[in-house]
Amino acid sequence: MSAVRLAGVHAACDLLGLKSFNEDDLYANLDWLAENQAKIENRLFQKRHPHGKAPLFLYDVTSSYLEGTQNDLAAFGYCRDGKRGKMQIVIGLLCDEDGWPVSVEVFAGNTADTRTLASQIRKTADRFGGGPLTLVGDRGMIKSPQIDLLKEQEGEFHYITAITKPQIESRLASGLFQIGLFDEELAEVIDEEEGLRYVLRRNPLRADEIAATRGDKRRSVEKLVQTQNAYLAEHPRARVKTALRKVEEKIQRLRLCGWLRVSVSPRRLSLEEDPKALAEESKLDGCYCLKTDLPREVATKQRVHERYKSLSQVEWAFRTCKTAHLETRPIYVRKESRTGGHVFVVMLAYMIVAELARCWQALDLTVEEGIQELATLCMTEVTIAGRPRINEVPTPRASIKRLLQAAGIRLPKALPYTGATVSSKKKLPEERKTR
Repeated sequence: MSAVRLAGVHAACDLLGLKSFNEDDLYANLDWLAENQAKIENRLFQKRHPHGKAPLFLYDVTSSYLEGTQNDLAAFGYCRDGKRGKMQIVIGLLCDEDGWPVSVEVFAGNTADTRTLASQIRKTADRFGGGPLTLVGDRGMIKSPQIDLLKEQEGEFHYITAITKPQIESRLASGLFQIGLFDEELAEVIDEEEGLRYVLRRNPLRADEIAATRGDKRRSVEKLVQTQNAYLAEHPRARVKTALRKVEEKIQRLRLCGWLRVSVSPRRLSLEEDPKALAEESKLDGCYCLKTDLPREVATKQRVHERYKSLSQVEWAFRTCKTAHLETRPIYVRKESRTGGHVFVVMLAYMIVAELARCWQALDLTVEEGIQELATLCMTEVTIAGRPRINEVPTPRASIKRLLQAAGIRLPKALPYTGATVSSKKKLPEERKTR
Protein backbone atom coordinates (compact mmCIF):
# COMPACT_ATOMS: atom_id res chain seq x y z
CA MET A 1 0.00 0.00 0.00
CA SER A 2 2.83 2.41 0.83
CA ALA A 3 4.52 1.54 -2.47
CA VAL A 4 1.34 2.44 -4.35
CA ARG A 5 1.18 5.81 -2.60
CA LEU A 6 4.87 6.32 -3.37
CA ALA A 7 4.17 5.68 -7.06
CA GLY A 8 1.68 8.55 -7.01
CA VAL A 9 4.19 10.91 -5.43
CA HIS A 10 6.88 10.04 -7.98
CA ALA A 11 4.63 10.06 -11.08
CA ALA A 12 5.41 6.43 -11.91
CA CYS A 13 2.39 6.14 -14.21
CA ASP A 14 3.49 9.13 -16.28
CA LEU A 15 7.02 7.75 -16.56
CA LEU A 16 5.93 4.20 -17.42
CA GLY A 17 2.81 5.01 -19.44
CA LEU A 18 0.38 3.24 -17.08
CA LYS A 19 -3.35 4.01 -17.13
CA SER A 20 -4.01 2.98 -13.54
CA PHE A 21 -2.04 1.58 -10.63
CA ASN A 22 -2.82 -0.35 -7.43
CA GLU A 23 -1.31 -3.14 -5.31
CA ASP A 24 -2.50 -5.86 -7.71
CA ASP A 25 -0.13 -4.42 -10.32
CA LEU A 26 2.76 -4.79 -7.88
CA TYR A 27 1.83 -8.41 -7.12
CA ALA A 28 1.58 -9.14 -10.85
CA ASN A 29 4.97 -7.52 -11.38
CA LEU A 30 6.55 -9.70 -8.67
CA ASP A 31 5.07 -12.80 -10.34
CA TRP A 32 6.48 -11.69 -13.69
CA LEU A 33 9.90 -11.05 -12.16
CA ALA A 34 9.95 -14.51 -10.59
CA GLU A 35 9.16 -16.09 -13.97
CA ASN A 36 11.76 -14.06 -15.83
CA GLN A 37 14.48 -13.76 -13.19
CA ALA A 38 16.88 -16.16 -14.92
CA LYS A 39 16.53 -14.34 -18.26
CA ILE A 40 17.16 -10.95 -16.64
CA GLU A 41 20.16 -12.23 -14.69
CA ASN A 42 21.60 -13.79 -17.85
CA ARG A 43 21.27 -10.55 -19.81
CA LEU A 44 22.88 -8.52 -17.04
CA PHE A 45 25.70 -11.06 -16.78
CA GLN A 46 26.32 -10.98 -20.55
CA LYS A 47 26.37 -7.18 -20.47
CA ARG A 48 29.11 -7.22 -17.85
CA HIS A 49 30.91 -10.27 -19.27
CA PRO A 50 30.58 -10.09 -23.08
CA HIS A 51 32.40 -13.40 -23.53
CA GLY A 52 29.67 -15.11 -21.54
CA LYS A 53 31.81 -16.49 -18.75
CA ALA A 54 33.58 -15.49 -15.55
CA PRO A 55 36.53 -17.36 -14.04
CA LEU A 56 35.60 -16.92 -10.39
CA PHE A 57 32.47 -16.49 -8.27
CA LEU A 58 31.93 -15.34 -4.69
CA TYR A 59 29.06 -16.82 -2.71
CA ASP A 60 27.59 -16.20 0.72
CA VAL A 61 24.24 -16.41 2.47
CA THR A 62 22.28 -14.34 4.95
CA SER A 63 18.87 -14.53 6.58
CA SER A 64 16.04 -12.05 6.93
CA TYR A 65 13.44 -12.41 9.64
CA LEU A 66 9.69 -12.09 9.05
CA GLU A 67 7.07 -10.27 11.08
CA GLY A 68 4.36 -12.81 10.23
CA THR A 69 4.13 -16.59 9.93
CA GLN A 70 2.25 -17.10 6.64
CA ASN A 71 5.12 -16.83 4.14
CA ASP A 72 5.56 -20.02 2.11
CA LEU A 73 9.30 -20.11 2.93
CA ALA A 74 9.00 -19.05 6.56
CA ALA A 75 10.77 -21.34 9.05
CA PHE A 76 12.75 -21.11 12.25
CA GLY A 77 16.51 -21.33 11.77
CA TYR A 78 19.84 -19.78 12.63
CA CYS A 79 19.12 -16.03 12.57
CA ARG A 80 22.13 -13.91 11.65
CA ASP A 81 20.27 -10.80 12.81
CA GLY A 82 20.11 -12.10 16.38
CA LYS A 83 16.32 -11.79 16.34
CA ARG A 84 14.76 -14.45 18.53
CA GLY A 85 11.28 -15.89 18.15
CA LYS A 86 10.92 -14.82 14.50
CA MET A 87 10.55 -17.06 11.46
CA GLN A 88 12.89 -16.23 8.60
CA ILE A 89 14.00 -16.84 5.03
CA VAL A 90 17.53 -17.59 3.81
CA ILE A 91 19.02 -15.60 0.94
CA GLY A 92 21.99 -16.73 -1.16
CA LEU A 93 23.87 -14.14 -3.23
CA LEU A 94 26.25 -15.12 -6.05
CA CYS A 95 28.71 -12.43 -7.22
CA ASP A 96 31.53 -12.26 -9.74
CA GLU A 97 35.11 -11.76 -8.58
CA ASP A 98 34.63 -7.98 -8.38
CA GLY A 99 31.73 -8.38 -5.95
CA TRP A 100 29.10 -7.46 -8.56
CA PRO A 101 25.82 -9.40 -8.05
CA VAL A 102 25.15 -12.12 -10.60
CA SER A 103 22.23 -14.04 -9.14
CA VAL A 104 20.16 -14.21 -5.95
CA GLU A 105 18.10 -17.11 -4.64
CA VAL A 106 15.70 -17.50 -1.71
CA PHE A 107 15.50 -20.65 0.42
CA ALA A 108 13.36 -21.82 3.31
CA GLY A 109 14.38 -20.30 6.64
CA ASN A 110 15.69 -23.58 8.05
CA THR A 111 18.03 -24.33 5.13
CA ALA A 112 21.65 -24.87 6.17
CA ASP A 113 24.30 -22.78 4.42
CA THR A 114 25.95 -25.84 2.88
CA ARG A 115 22.67 -27.08 1.40
CA THR A 116 22.31 -23.90 -0.66
CA LEU A 117 25.58 -24.49 -2.51
CA ALA A 118 24.47 -27.28 -4.85
CA SER A 119 22.12 -25.01 -6.82
CA GLN A 120 24.86 -22.38 -7.13
CA ILE A 121 27.25 -24.95 -8.60
CA ARG A 122 24.67 -25.97 -11.21
CA LYS A 123 23.89 -22.32 -11.91
CA THR A 124 27.52 -21.34 -12.54
CA ALA A 125 28.02 -24.38 -14.77
CA ASP A 126 24.83 -24.11 -16.81
CA ARG A 127 24.35 -20.33 -17.08
CA PHE A 128 27.59 -18.52 -16.27
CA GLY A 129 30.24 -21.11 -17.13
CA GLY A 130 32.11 -21.99 -20.26
CA GLY A 131 35.53 -22.76 -18.79
CA PRO A 132 37.36 -23.51 -15.54
CA LEU A 133 35.39 -22.11 -12.59
CA THR A 134 36.44 -21.27 -9.04
CA LEU A 135 33.94 -20.87 -6.22
CA VAL A 136 34.92 -18.81 -3.17
CA GLY A 137 33.09 -19.40 0.11
CA ASP A 138 33.82 -19.14 3.82
CA ARG A 139 34.67 -22.05 6.14
CA GLY A 140 31.02 -22.61 6.98
CA MET A 141 30.00 -22.81 3.33
CA ILE A 142 32.51 -25.06 1.57
CA LYS A 143 33.15 -28.24 3.56
CA SER A 144 34.15 -31.77 2.57
CA PRO A 145 30.72 -32.78 1.16
CA GLN A 146 30.59 -29.61 -0.95
CA ILE A 147 34.15 -30.18 -2.17
CA ASP A 148 33.18 -33.71 -3.19
CA LEU A 149 30.15 -32.27 -4.99
CA LEU A 150 32.41 -29.90 -6.94
CA LYS A 151 34.60 -32.83 -8.01
CA GLU A 152 31.56 -34.71 -9.29
CA GLN A 153 30.55 -31.92 -11.67
CA GLU A 154 31.34 -32.03 -15.35
CA GLY A 155 34.05 -29.53 -16.26
CA GLU A 156 36.87 -28.04 -14.24
CA PHE A 157 35.74 -26.76 -10.84
CA HIS A 158 38.01 -25.35 -8.13
CA TYR A 159 37.42 -23.70 -4.75
CA ILE A 160 38.92 -21.28 -2.26
CA THR A 161 37.83 -21.51 1.36
CA ALA A 162 39.21 -21.35 4.90
CA ILE A 163 39.77 -24.05 7.50
CA THR A 164 38.74 -23.97 11.14
CA LYS A 165 40.97 -23.47 14.18
CA PRO A 166 40.79 -27.19 15.18
CA GLN A 167 41.86 -28.09 11.64
CA ILE A 168 44.81 -25.69 11.92
CA GLU A 169 45.79 -27.25 15.24
CA SER A 170 45.56 -30.72 13.68
CA ARG A 171 47.96 -29.75 10.90
CA LEU A 172 50.33 -28.17 13.41
CA ALA A 173 50.32 -31.41 15.39
CA SER A 174 51.02 -33.47 12.25
CA GLY A 175 53.95 -31.23 11.29
CA LEU A 176 52.41 -29.99 8.03
CA PHE A 177 52.35 -26.43 9.46
CA GLN A 178 54.85 -24.66 11.68
CA ILE A 179 53.63 -21.91 13.99
CA GLY A 180 56.38 -19.56 12.77
CA LEU A 181 54.85 -19.50 9.27
CA PHE A 182 51.96 -17.38 10.54
CA ASP A 183 54.38 -14.58 11.40
CA GLU A 184 55.43 -14.23 7.76
CA GLU A 185 53.64 -11.65 5.61
CA LEU A 186 51.95 -14.42 3.61
CA ALA A 187 53.13 -18.02 3.84
CA GLU A 188 52.23 -20.99 1.67
CA VAL A 189 52.30 -24.73 2.39
CA ILE A 190 51.70 -27.35 -0.29
CA ASP A 191 50.30 -30.78 0.59
CA GLU A 192 51.58 -32.92 -2.27
CA GLU A 193 49.61 -36.00 -1.20
CA GLU A 194 46.24 -34.22 -1.17
CA GLY A 195 47.06 -31.85 -4.03
CA LEU A 196 46.09 -28.85 -1.88
CA ARG A 197 47.63 -25.46 -1.15
CA TYR A 198 47.34 -23.64 2.17
CA VAL A 199 47.88 -19.90 2.54
CA LEU A 200 48.72 -18.85 6.11
CA ARG A 201 48.66 -15.41 7.73
CA ARG A 202 48.33 -13.72 11.11
CA ASN A 203 46.31 -10.52 11.22
CA PRO A 204 48.00 -8.40 13.94
CA LEU A 205 44.97 -6.14 14.34
CA ARG A 206 42.70 -9.09 14.88
CA ALA A 207 45.23 -10.60 17.31
CA ASP A 208 45.17 -7.37 19.34
CA GLU A 209 41.35 -7.39 19.35
CA ILE A 210 41.24 -10.96 20.67
CA ALA A 211 43.83 -10.17 23.34
CA ALA A 212 41.87 -7.08 24.39
CA THR A 213 38.65 -9.09 24.60
CA ARG A 214 40.39 -11.72 26.70
CA GLY A 215 41.68 -8.97 28.99
CA ASP A 216 38.19 -7.48 29.35
CA LYS A 217 36.82 -10.88 30.33
CA ARG A 218 39.55 -11.34 32.95
CA ARG A 219 38.83 -7.92 34.44
CA SER A 220 35.15 -8.82 34.58
CA VAL A 221 36.00 -11.92 36.63
CA GLU A 222 38.33 -9.87 38.85
CA LYS A 223 35.51 -7.44 39.54
CA LEU A 224 33.24 -10.31 40.56
CA VAL A 225 35.95 -11.70 42.85
CA GLN A 226 36.30 -8.30 44.54
CA THR A 227 32.53 -8.08 44.99
CA GLN A 228 32.35 -11.56 46.52
CA ASN A 229 35.32 -10.90 48.82
CA ALA A 230 33.69 -7.71 50.07
CA TYR A 231 30.43 -9.58 50.70
CA LEU A 232 32.21 -12.38 52.58
CA ALA A 233 34.03 -9.82 54.75
CA GLU A 234 30.81 -7.99 55.60
CA HIS A 235 28.75 -11.15 56.23
CA PRO A 236 30.57 -13.64 58.51
CA ARG A 237 27.82 -16.22 58.03
CA ALA A 238 27.93 -16.08 54.20
CA ARG A 239 29.02 -19.36 52.59
CA VAL A 240 32.37 -19.38 50.80
CA LYS A 241 31.21 -22.23 48.55
CA THR A 242 28.42 -20.06 47.14
CA ALA A 243 30.83 -17.24 46.26
CA LEU A 244 33.29 -19.74 44.77
CA ARG A 245 30.57 -21.31 42.63
CA LYS A 246 29.52 -17.91 41.21
CA VAL A 247 33.09 -17.10 40.16
CA GLU A 248 33.69 -20.56 38.67
CA GLU A 249 30.46 -20.36 36.70
CA LYS A 250 31.49 -17.01 35.24
CA ILE A 251 34.94 -18.33 34.30
CA GLN A 252 33.22 -21.27 32.59
CA ARG A 253 30.70 -19.04 30.85
CA LEU A 254 33.44 -16.72 29.49
CA ARG A 255 35.51 -19.72 28.39
CA LEU A 256 38.55 -18.78 30.45
CA CYS A 257 38.81 -22.07 32.35
CA GLY A 258 41.75 -23.25 30.23
CA TRP A 259 44.16 -20.79 31.83
CA LEU A 260 42.33 -19.03 34.68
CA ARG A 261 41.11 -20.57 37.93
CA VAL A 262 39.97 -19.37 41.34
CA SER A 263 41.38 -20.52 44.67
CA VAL A 264 40.23 -20.05 48.29
CA SER A 265 42.25 -19.12 51.37
CA PRO A 266 40.03 -19.21 54.50
CA ARG A 267 37.42 -16.62 53.47
CA ARG A 268 39.05 -14.89 50.54
CA LEU A 269 38.97 -15.70 46.82
CA SER A 270 41.89 -15.09 44.48
CA LEU A 271 42.55 -15.69 40.80
CA GLU A 272 45.45 -17.79 39.54
CA GLU A 273 46.72 -17.64 35.97
CA ASP A 274 48.60 -20.43 34.16
CA PRO A 275 51.14 -18.68 31.87
CA LYS A 276 51.84 -21.80 29.79
CA ALA A 277 48.16 -22.51 29.24
CA LEU A 278 47.56 -18.84 28.34
CA ALA A 279 50.42 -18.95 25.82
CA GLU A 280 48.93 -22.10 24.29
CA GLU A 281 45.48 -20.48 24.24
CA SER A 282 46.72 -17.32 22.50
CA LYS A 283 49.23 -18.79 20.05
CA LEU A 284 46.71 -18.73 17.18
CA ASP A 285 45.24 -15.30 17.92
CA GLY A 286 44.60 -13.55 14.61
CA CYS A 287 45.73 -16.58 12.61
CA TYR A 288 43.78 -17.91 9.65
CA CYS A 289 44.45 -20.40 6.89
CA LEU A 290 42.99 -20.58 3.39
CA LYS A 291 42.67 -23.80 1.43
CA THR A 292 42.46 -24.21 -2.35
CA ASP A 293 43.01 -26.79 -5.04
CA LEU A 294 43.98 -24.15 -7.62
CA PRO A 295 47.38 -24.81 -9.24
CA ARG A 296 50.15 -22.29 -8.61
CA GLU A 297 50.37 -21.34 -12.29
CA VAL A 298 46.68 -20.36 -12.22
CA ALA A 299 46.69 -18.30 -9.01
CA THR A 300 49.54 -17.09 -6.83
CA LYS A 301 49.19 -17.14 -3.05
CA GLN A 302 48.57 -13.36 -3.16
CA ARG A 303 45.70 -13.81 -5.60
CA VAL A 304 44.18 -16.63 -3.54
CA HIS A 305 44.31 -14.37 -0.49
CA GLU A 306 42.84 -11.38 -2.36
CA ARG A 307 39.97 -13.42 -3.79
CA TYR A 308 39.00 -14.81 -0.40
CA LYS A 309 39.07 -11.33 1.10
CA SER A 310 36.72 -10.26 -1.70
CA LEU A 311 33.94 -12.07 0.19
CA SER A 312 33.72 -8.90 2.26
CA GLN A 313 32.08 -7.28 -0.78
CA VAL A 314 29.26 -9.82 -0.63
CA GLU A 315 28.87 -9.07 3.09
CA TRP A 316 28.77 -5.35 2.25
CA ALA A 317 26.01 -6.01 -0.29
CA PHE A 318 24.00 -7.81 2.40
CA ARG A 319 24.50 -4.97 4.89
CA THR A 320 23.44 -2.40 2.31
CA CYS A 321 20.34 -4.38 1.35
CA LYS A 322 19.25 -5.07 4.93
CA THR A 323 20.20 -1.93 6.86
CA ALA A 324 20.09 0.91 4.33
CA HIS A 325 17.20 2.33 2.30
CA LEU A 326 16.76 -0.74 0.06
CA GLU A 327 14.45 -2.36 2.63
CA THR A 328 14.75 -6.12 2.27
CA ARG A 329 12.73 -6.02 5.49
CA PRO A 330 9.88 -5.93 6.25
CA ILE A 331 8.60 -8.60 3.85
CA TYR A 332 4.84 -8.31 3.36
CA VAL A 333 4.33 -10.92 0.62
CA ARG A 334 3.43 -14.56 1.31
CA LYS A 335 3.86 -16.59 -1.88
CA GLU A 336 7.23 -18.17 -2.64
CA SER A 337 7.37 -16.62 -6.12
CA ARG A 338 6.61 -13.12 -4.82
CA THR A 339 9.18 -13.49 -2.02
CA GLY A 340 11.77 -14.34 -4.65
CA GLY A 341 10.62 -11.41 -6.78
CA HIS A 342 10.87 -9.05 -3.80
CA VAL A 343 14.44 -10.14 -3.01
CA PHE A 344 15.35 -9.92 -6.71
CA VAL A 345 14.08 -6.32 -6.81
CA VAL A 346 16.34 -5.55 -3.85
CA MET A 347 19.33 -7.05 -5.71
CA LEU A 348 18.58 -4.92 -8.78
CA ALA A 349 18.25 -1.83 -6.57
CA TYR A 350 21.60 -2.63 -4.96
CA MET A 351 23.19 -2.74 -8.42
CA ILE A 352 21.84 0.78 -9.05
CA VAL A 353 23.16 1.96 -5.68
CA ALA A 354 26.57 0.43 -6.41
CA GLU A 355 26.68 2.17 -9.80
CA LEU A 356 25.67 5.51 -8.28
CA ALA A 357 28.37 5.06 -5.61
CA ARG A 358 30.89 4.66 -8.43
CA CYS A 359 29.57 7.70 -10.30
CA TRP A 360 29.46 9.89 -7.18
CA GLN A 361 32.74 8.69 -5.69
CA ALA A 362 34.36 12.11 -6.08
CA LEU A 363 31.40 13.95 -4.52
CA ASP A 364 31.15 14.68 -0.81
CA LEU A 365 27.91 12.77 -0.06
CA THR A 366 26.51 9.29 0.33
CA VAL A 367 24.25 7.62 -2.22
CA GLU A 368 21.29 7.97 0.14
CA GLU A 369 21.95 11.70 0.52
CA GLY A 370 22.23 12.04 -3.25
CA ILE A 371 18.89 10.31 -3.84
CA GLN A 372 17.23 12.50 -1.21
CA GLU A 373 18.64 15.54 -2.99
CA LEU A 374 17.27 14.34 -6.34
CA ALA A 375 13.86 13.77 -4.74
CA THR A 376 13.52 17.52 -4.19
CA LEU A 377 13.31 18.11 -7.95
CA CYS A 378 9.57 18.35 -8.68
CA MET A 379 7.69 18.45 -11.98
CA THR A 380 5.03 21.05 -12.64
CA GLU A 381 1.71 20.21 -14.28
CA VAL A 382 1.12 22.68 -17.11
CA THR A 383 -2.16 23.22 -18.97
CA ILE A 384 -2.13 25.16 -22.23
CA ALA A 385 -5.39 26.01 -24.01
CA GLY A 386 -6.12 23.56 -26.80
CA ARG A 387 -3.18 21.28 -25.93
CA PRO A 388 -2.81 18.18 -23.72
CA ARG A 389 -1.54 18.72 -20.21
CA ILE A 390 2.16 18.03 -19.70
CA ASN A 391 4.56 17.61 -16.80
CA GLU A 392 7.20 20.28 -17.18
CA VAL A 393 10.63 19.49 -15.68
CA PRO A 394 12.20 22.66 -14.23
CA THR A 395 15.85 23.54 -14.63
CA PRO A 396 17.63 21.76 -11.76
CA ARG A 397 19.67 23.78 -9.29
CA ALA A 398 23.44 23.47 -9.24
CA SER A 399 23.66 20.68 -6.63
CA ILE A 400 21.21 18.46 -8.51
CA LYS A 401 22.81 19.25 -11.87
CA ARG A 402 26.14 18.10 -10.46
CA LEU A 403 24.63 14.76 -9.40
CA LEU A 404 22.98 14.20 -12.78
CA GLN A 405 26.11 15.07 -14.73
CA ALA A 406 28.26 12.74 -12.60
CA ALA A 407 25.79 9.91 -13.29
CA GLY A 408 25.60 10.71 -17.01
CA ILE A 409 21.84 11.45 -16.90
CA ARG A 410 20.04 14.03 -19.06
CA LEU A 411 16.54 15.04 -18.03
CA PRO A 412 13.83 15.74 -20.62
CA LYS A 413 12.23 19.18 -20.60
CA ALA A 414 8.76 17.67 -20.21
CA LEU A 415 6.92 14.38 -19.74
CA PRO A 416 3.46 13.43 -21.03
CA TYR A 417 0.58 13.70 -18.57
CA THR A 418 -1.47 10.49 -18.47
CA GLY A 419 -3.95 11.47 -15.78
CA ALA A 420 -3.68 7.92 -14.41
CA THR A 421 -5.42 6.99 -11.19
CA VAL A 422 -3.04 5.87 -8.46
CA SER A 423 -4.86 4.45 -5.45
CA SER A 424 -4.58 1.37 -3.25
CA LYS A 425 -7.63 -0.91 -3.16
CA LYS A 426 -7.32 -1.28 0.61
CA LYS A 427 -7.37 1.89 2.69
CA LEU A 428 -5.45 2.63 5.85
CA PRO A 429 -8.51 3.61 7.93
CA GLU A 430 -9.96 0.14 7.26
CA GLU A 431 -6.77 -1.48 8.56
CA ARG A 432 -6.48 0.62 11.69
CA LYS A 433 -8.14 -0.35 14.93
CA THR A 434 -10.47 2.11 16.58
CA ARG A 435 -8.86 3.51 19.72
